[in-house]
Amino acid sequence: MRTVISYPRVQGVTPLAEKRLLVVFSSGERKVYDCNPLLDEEVFRPLADESLFQSVRSDPHGYGVVWSDAIDLSESELWIHGTPFVAEKELEPPNGPVSGHGTASSARGR
Repeated sequence: MRTVISYPRVQGVTPLAEKRLLVVFSSGERKVYDCNPLLDEEVFRPLADESLFQSVRSDPHGYGVVWSDAIDLSESELWIHGTPFVAEKELEPPNGPVSGHGTASSARGR
């Protein structure tokens, strides 16, 4: 029998300095996800553009975060590879909280 692992869903996302994301999960936990390593992968290279990176929004059903129809990350990727948020160590969000709706079509880690 196969075990299905369930991860908390994404409730909100805020872009931080240095290509990082502050992700709020349905469990109430907040994690910071570093997007810098993704920039080496072709599909994520457009995120080097700061205006595109800042446009991140949460999937309306909580299954990840979305920048475009072609660029998104799954809730499992964000949960597994995110680090616990420590307010004193994190930089302030450059433009305040960002959340919204979009469609995740190619979420990484799914």
